[in-house]
Amino acid sequence: MTVVTKTTMLFQVFVFCIFGFIADNARAAEEITISHAWARATAPGQELGAAYMTLQSLANTSLFKVESTAAASVEIHSMTMKSGVMQMRKLDNLVLTANKLVALEPGGFHLMLIGLKKPLTAGDEIKLSLYFKKADGKVSVLHPQVSVLSGENRP
Repeated sequence: MTVVTKTTMLFQVFVFCIFGFIADNARAAEEITISHAWARATAPGQELGAAYMTLQSLANTSLFKVESTAAASVEIHSMTMKSGVMQMRKLDNLVLTANKLVALEPGGFHLMLIGLKKPLTAGDEIKLSLYFKKADGKVSVLHPQVSVLSGENRP
């Protein structure tokens, strides 16, 4: 094989892999819907924030990891009231049952933004990367734009 042929083959393999990745993420975008994504505006110096949205998947899947350019880390949380005491728990994943809406909202499931890099100001947008895993182990990543809203302007 000549150098040109090897280079051509490597380029073809690279292009095939890239198109496969793009096609897989396009299918993921069709299978998982993210709507009403917003984050609560924070006060200066506040190191914690929260993001909310509605998720729906056409197949059983789970949200297992979230990243953001706005915070050092992001955790999936649940919040419940038990005997008059609010309990917040970190979750390893959030299960999405096929064709069922899962609401991330104040007082329930939410994404906790930890170590904010700057205050979340109403009118701004933040980026999130949401990692989903299907039962077959296939992982897809979606990148919703999340609007920062004041408390009175939330959906």
